[in-house]
Amino acid sequence: MSKPTPISGFPEWTPAQRMIEQFVLDRIRTTFELYGFAPLETRSVEPLDQLLRKGDTAKEVYLLRRLQADTDGPAGDDALGLHFDLTVPFARYVLENAGKLQFPFRRYQIQKVWRGERPQEGRYREFLQADIDIVDRDTLPAHYEAEMPLVIGDALRSLPIPPVRIQVNNRKICEGFYRGIGLTDAEAALRAVDKLDKIGPAGVTELLASTAGASEAQAKAVLALAEISAPDASFADAVRGLGVSDPLLDEGVAELTAVVETAAAHAPGLCVADLRIARGLDYYTGTVYETQMIGYERFGSICSGGRYDNLASSGNVRFPGVGISIGVTRLLGLLFGAEALSVSRSVPTCVLVAVTAEEDRAASDAVAAALRSRGVPTEVSPSAAKFGKQIRYAERRGIPYVWFPGADGDEVKDIRSGEQVAAAAGEWTPPRADLKPLVGPAGTGV
Repeated sequence: MSKPTPISGFPEWTPAQRMIEQFVLDRIRTTFELYGFAPLETRSVEPLDQLLRKGDTAKEVYLLRRLQADTDGPAGDDALGLHFDLTVPFARYVLENAGKLQFPFRRYQIQKVWRGERPQEGRYREFLQADIDIVDRDTLPAHYEAEMPLVIGDALRSLPIPPVRIQVNNRKICEGFYRGIGLTDAEAALRAVDKLDKIGPAGVTELLASTAGASEAQAKAVLALAEISAPDASFADAVRGLGVSDPLLDEGVAELTAVVETAAAHAPGLCVADLRIARGLDYYTGTVYETQMIGYERFGSICSGGRYDNLASSGNVRFPGVGISIGVTRLLGLLFGAEALSVSRSVPTCVLVAVTAEEDRAASDAVAAALRSRGVPTEVSPSAAKFGKQIRYAERRGIPYVWFPGADGDEVKDIRSGEQVAAAAGEWTPPRADLKPLVGPAGTGV
């Protein structure tokens, strides 16, 4: 068999990187549960009509079919696709299980998703997302939109990563403003503004004219709104200063003010009102979020989401919701690429139990079992080589301690310092800092 060629966009971390990823997931999961979110996992596939019914996502969906599919048979298998986010599957789950759920329903979901994008740094075709959503029946109070940044702020602050800034906007502000200046195709205008960072003001002006029918004056007003940014509620004065009035605009300003002020009281500097944030997906109807990691702004958002009112509905019953998603693989990929994270050792093992002779391996196994029963990650030496060779094996693996069974009592050695002391497997405990690998910013000595 020839040497395999990596497939771009499908990352495979090293064991050390995977330990960092698991540390990150544990911290995120802990924060989500502190806020009362319950775990959920949905299937990896959805019917294509479900995946394609909201937003311009057709180019991103991977189809699922059997190699030997019967083209003359039922179209069921041919009409399935891998989910490209976790919001659409969650909305479907709510509709199917509404009779079993207690509302408002708070869930978190950490799963892989698949997206047919062009791979590049920080962008993958298979990646891990960590989502939270709150849905209710018929109505969802706006205060949940203010809660989302608090959860995400706490989750990301618990990680050894650079500070983050959550940019927030409200689609009602944009749509009310566009309506106030006479633009009738708000969705086309929002999609144009969403490309502002990619194509610049001139490109957005052309796009507004061609797709939303905007005049030069209307395009200028749209760009003036998108330029407004403030770390506090002063953005509202800037919006009013543009001289446009509309009830939906006023509603959006009030909701966004609550989001910014709530975040400022919880964690000053966490949120900034940025009215260029539009989010391209059509299903958002209220507050929208994008999150930048300081120092990595050029790579775009690592965490995003928003309020949606019409994604999940059955007859006359609606299930409005608000959600936000951390792009875990995206975040880690950027930090791994910059060698910005480190782990104190590349294996979980804390202790290597030496083997004096193969016929005595059972004694070493018993020591390992006693240590493991007390929560100490332990492995037994692969061979009964000379102790010096066994120690070098531990050094190569990054294992800090070597245990030497003896007829007159055991000893354990810290191979970093050379200190060796008498020890009993039923009593000895390593320092807390050595028990498990430590994760931290590179260069901090973890």
